Amino acid sequence: MKIVSMYSPRWGVHCYNIVVVLKSTSHAVYETKYHLVWCPKYRKRILVGGIRDRVKEIFYQIAEQFDLEIDRCEIAEEHVHVLLSFPPRYSISKVVGIIKSISSSKIFAEFPKIKKQLWASHLWEQGYFVRTVGEQMTDDVIRRYIDKHSFSYDQPTFWDFY
Repeated sequence: MKIVSMYSPRWGVHCYNIVVVLKSTSHAVYETKYHLVWCPKYRKRILVGGIRDRVKEIFYQIAEQFDLEIDRCEIAEEHVHVLLSFPPRYSISKVVGIIKSISSSKIFAEFPKIKKQLWASHLWEQGYFVRTVGEQMTDDVIRRYIDKHSFSYDQPTFWDFY
């Protein structure tokens, strides 16, 4: 969604129009955005340094491979935030499953030492948080929250940006 400002000489005022950017597939036209959050198993603080950077890189590779569009992605020590859009052929659970399973396999292959910290050999918790982005909860609010997200326990609350 874009907000376009235009000056109307006839009325002598600025007019604001909201322009929605629609995407399409062969059988659907859509505009969807989801804010996803999930944690490593046992909420272990393992997403640091090279692992953090590699997880983010893998997320973008997966997005490109599966026609997902990541708007924002931030990796904290013990959880991840992703603001993304995807075609309606995928369900939310399918997208989360794809991202978690592929990233988990790659991270364990590249950083085998973290398996010792995760007893069940699973990188991610089973659950996740999802919020659709709409009129009241705009993608701009979520973008600001993710951009300002800290990696310490002094994190802003979500409602500080609303």
